[in-house]
Amino acid sequence: MSLSLRSTTAVVFALAMTSAPAFAGMDEAKQFLDNEINGMSTLTREEQEAEMQWFIDAAEAFKGMDIKVVSETITTHEYESQVLAPAFSAITGINITHDLIGEGDVVEKLQTQMQSGENIYDAYINDSDLIGTHWRYQQVRNLTDWMANEGKDVTSPTLDLEDFIGTQFTTAPDGKLYQLPDQQFANLYWFRYDWFNDEKTKADFKEKYGYDLGVPVNWSAYEDIAEFFTGRDMSYMGVNGEVYGNMDYGKKDPSLGWRYTDAWMSMAGMGDVGEPNGLPVDEWGIRVNENSQPVGSCVNRGGATNDAAAVYAVTKAIEWLNKYSPPAAMGMTFGEAGPIPAQGNVAQQMFWYTAFTADTVKPGLPVMNEDGTPKWRMAPSPHGVYWKDGQKVGYQDVGSWTLMKSTPEDRAKAAWLYAQFVTSKTVDVKKSDVGLTFIRESTINSDHFSERAPKLGGLIEFYRSPARTAWSPTGTNVPDYPKLAQLWWQNIGDAMSGAKTPQEALDALCEAQEKVMERIERAGIQGDIGPKMNEPKDPQEWLDEPGSPVAKLENEDEEPKTISYDELVKSWQ
Repeated sequence: MSLSLRSTTAVVFALAMTSAPAFAGMDEAKQFLDNEINGMSTLTREEQEAEMQWFIDAAEAFKGMDIKVVSETITTHEYESQVLAPAFSAITGINITHDLIGEGDVVEKLQTQMQSGENIYDAYINDSDLIGTHWRYQQVRNLTDWMANEGKDVTSPTLDLEDFIGTQFTTAPDGKLYQLPDQQFANLYWFRYDWFNDEKTKADFKEKYGYDLGVPVNWSAYEDIAEFFTGRDMSYMGVNGEVYGNMDYGKKDPSLGWRYTDAWMSMAGMGDVGEPNGLPVDEWGIRVNENSQPVGSCVNRGGATNDAAAVYAVTKAIEWLNKYSPPAAMGMTFGEAGPIPAQGNVAQQMFWYTAFTADTVKPGLPVMNEDGTPKWRMAPSPHGVYWKDGQKVGYQDVGSWTLMKSTPEDRAKAAWLYAQFVTSKTVDVKKSDVGLTFIRESTINSDHFSERAPKLGGLIEFYRSPARTAWSPTGTNVPDYPKLAQLWWQNIGDAMSGAKTPQEALDALCEAQEKVMERIERAGIQGDIGPKMNEPKDPQEWLDEPGSPVAKLENEDEEPKTISYDELVKSWQ
């Protein structure tokens, strides 16, 4: 045998050795593509197999590892945990345990890992609401540098960051990407399209209020509609039982805080104009200086957490909950209240998370037609009397992959592979079909969702519209989300129960927020981007300046305004 032939044989043998395990993984991958994806992808079958082959090859060094990741419990994450994690394990040989726990528990675990340095989970799907926390504490890997350096060998060439619709929310003021979006959903107005288009209902409303029943543009119209439907006999439309004009929840529970930070206050008109969040005062009422350092939350330091717009927001929420909602709503949490509109007796909801869409389009529900189209629609939420053009109009949840620095590098790499797998173009259309929480432009614009759009109540139209960009998560003004978020539900809960007036509860809330920020400032743990509190001064000095905070209006009732849903959708196109 000649030298050249022996060299060629050695190369062929080496290639065979490296491709043998990959071939076994590709068998599993093909089964997954055949049985689970079944053509539901923006990639061709050839491109899908190439993407799977990359995962197989990149995972070779981590085969046999047991990796633990965690997320909150929503439909999308259930699909990842129950279907995609086992598929990834079979294809790559990396054993994934994807735990599902409550959102508050996810934040608690992450906070414990930050404080102790103990590696509890190898990756977290936590809300981008923590972007200000992650940027200031620097305890998570910033993905921009990770993908260019240590994680370069495990970063997919087909990741296509530009295709993600939420990376602006997971990018800090330093320009670095800290989290990778995994699922997104918005809070939108939800209403019974069939009731609103019924001739008798429209005529009765017009006779009583003097204007057309339609999607409310402002809170005055929302309140009229809530009053009109509450207690109305809708038996002529086949509705049995008591009818309500509003749905909300009021239990003193962590989810009560989300109701307000996500972003009831800005919908009322609290905070400054600016996208994606009000600047310098955001939807938490926290003011920052020109260096993005938090400087106050109460009006006497230039914040707005206790200004007139915030008080109006909480006052209206309590009033509507008591007057126009099912009696049990005051004792409900986010998860308990979410499915109620699908039971068929609620006319509208100001603030409905699109994460519930998948459970609200199930066949046989009272809110579904026999042909699979919904009797309801979703639209932008109305805004309050203090709201101005350019202010935030709604919240968008962006659950995002986060790698802690306390996670050993090899474990972080293996977890990063799983994170990319469940957000890959091969998988994303199918995952979105199950959970309806979109992260990729290519998925939203796919033929599959063009076909499914008529059965999703306006969800696709919203996500394809320019309106989508105005909905955003908590921004970077919030320096420590875990510590500050718990203050909201405790203090808002006092207002809900009647233990305090809205003004008293919000005064207590802003003072509690400032105490936390003062402790961070004294500790110096966030360096020159941490809080640097303003000295208190006469609140009137701040109220006299343009922008937020604002003084109480003499009249908080404005002329009600509605718009036809069909005209609204046309305007998006």
